[in-house]
Amino acid sequence: MNSDVIRLLPDSVANQIAAGEVIQRPASVIKELVENSIDAGATAITIILKDAGRTLIQVVDNGCGMSPTDARMAFERHATSKISAAADLYSLHTMGFRGEALPSIAAVAQIDLRTMRAGDSVGTRLLISESKFESQEPATCVPGTNIMVKNIFFHMPARRKFLKKDSIELSHILREFERLALVNTNVEFTLIHNDVTLHQFPASTLKQRIGALFGKNVESQIAPISTETSLVKISGFIGMPRFAKKRGAQQYFFVNGRNMRHMFFHKAVLKCYEQLVAPDMQPLYFINFEVDPSTIDVNIHPQKHEIKFEHEAAIWQILEAAVREALGKTQAVGALDFSTDDTPEIPLYNPATAIGTPDEDFDENYNPFKSAPNNRSGEYGWRQSEAKRVPQDWEKLYENFNSRRNDTYPSADSGRASVENTLFGSPQSIFATNEISTGAPACFQLRSEYIVSATNTGILVISQRRAHIRILYEKYMEMLKKEEMPSQALIFAEELELSPSQSIVLESLTDRLTQMGFSLSKTEAAKWSITAVPSPLVSVSPASVLINIVEDFAAGDDKVDIDLYVPLALSMARGAAVKSNQQLTVAEMESIVADLFRCAEPSYTPEGLPVMTTIENDELQSRLSL
Repeated sequence: MNSDVIRLLPDSVANQIAAGEVIQRPASVIKELVENSIDAGATAITIILKDAGRTLIQVVDNGCGMSPTDARMAFERHATSKISAAADLYSLHTMGFRGEALPSIAAVAQIDLRTMRAGDSVGTRLLISESKFESQEPATCVPGTNIMVKNIFFHMPARRKFLKKDSIELSHILREFERLALVNTNVEFTLIHNDVTLHQFPASTLKQRIGALFGKNVESQIAPISTETSLVKISGFIGMPRFAKKRGAQQYFFVNGRNMRHMFFHKAVLKCYEQLVAPDMQPLYFINFEVDPSTIDVNIHPQKHEIKFEHEAAIWQILEAAVREALGKTQAVGALDFSTDDTPEIPLYNPATAIGTPDEDFDENYNPFKSAPNNRSGEYGWRQSEAKRVPQDWEKLYENFNSRRNDTYPSADSGRASVENTLFGSPQSIFATNEISTGAPACFQLRSEYIVSATNTGILVISQRRAHIRILYEKYMEMLKKEEMPSQALIFAEELELSPSQSIVLESLTDRLTQMGFSLSKTEAAKWSITAVPSPLVSVSPASVLINIVEDFAAGDDKVDIDLYVPLALSMARGAAVKSNQQLTVAEMESIVADLFRCAEPSYTPEGLPVMTTIENDELQSRLSL
């Protein structure tokens, strides 16, 4: 009996295992191929897609090209021209170095490669399918490399089944493309999907590239950041605090021309914005680090997204200081706008010019104390005389005060029945066992923000705005699910400009949004016109609502059947709910309380914020005890 159980895996199996780590979706293929083109010295790269990369991913570059032997060797595992010894891992100047990308791609797709070096008279064509070489022959082509990846996961039905629909995969591709384009601003990029050009821009500066990718308005929302020390050189742009977003904020770190994710440095940036933006808001930033390659390790993640820094703590402090300095300059510049055309002209000061008396009439003989009695018996005799008349005036002013105050709240008896039925009669109420306190008013408003009522167990305090948001949210959700939401045409169409990745997502949602009361039409590649909205959105910006829906949908791409009703109903509820500083009548307060306790979850808003709280009698007694 053979007791040996360990065996060497075949290359085809090993390649598929590596492909599972390196190639997760079409966006991963584009990342690896474009980085190879950049390592080859390309200054112009064209990406052509069919069906969001399922059918075809083609990358064409004008790089150095490959010889016939190199073209064949490039698809062998761990074959690379970028390093030759382990020590080279700590002095990397290229994007790739493992020699795993091309074999992994060949293991999950069909490859058609055409390449030629600048000095050669003829190039070579290579065909590979499922890691097996099918043919290699001379071919006529231009200098550079043209690689086509066809039918990704064609022989792996389980992997192909887990690909999302085209709009989701294309949004991933566009986000990966944005990272590549931002870090390689000296390269011309073109992106074509299903014969439609989504992006095309020349080599440019980082700020110009940001504007080309995310819209010209983003260029006016960012401020430069720059510092240089012996450890690190930091440059790039950070967003002004007032343009922070709740979701979908553009946040990018680059190190030595490579994209990275770094939660430690991300927290350093957020710390600088703590007192400038709300806790749930995220600032924009595009920050590039230049460090000695020997002080970082990029070989800790299959996609090379995570990078380890040797001087992490010191760079944290340098980054924080640089961001705070840039924010200080931004705040100072933002406080004064020197570009306004209609500012009044202020004449220069001339000390020789006399300043005349204002042309205003006045009585030179006016004496404010002339009518006061001249009582010399006491130093303050006139004041004593005036003091006798003042209380009479104040009494007249407040003669109706008591009657008005008594009319403000209904008597306890008149409001008792309705409050018991509405506030404490609902079985969903978390205070269902309480009863209204004898002699207390039904409810009253505190600081135009809270609805307060007394119970036998203490004091109930309800946030009027949060309560109304919960009420309207459930009402609108029910209307949307029953398709009973009325649509309202806009007098003037509202324009909406999105990034290309957002526009793709919105296009995939158009039919469902139309059923919900929207009327949308695409005017340009990433521009939309809104002509009708659900009627509760008339008082809310429909553009901001649609952006929230798109960002929620993109963020929840693992949920194919994401519920679009949630962000829409929440946005409508926020727009229609009473404000925190709005005065309410007793009837309005009672109506809010009654409707709140009919809700399925009266204690929290849809975002999970508490709607109400109680101050127990024991707590009051402890605070007032001697």
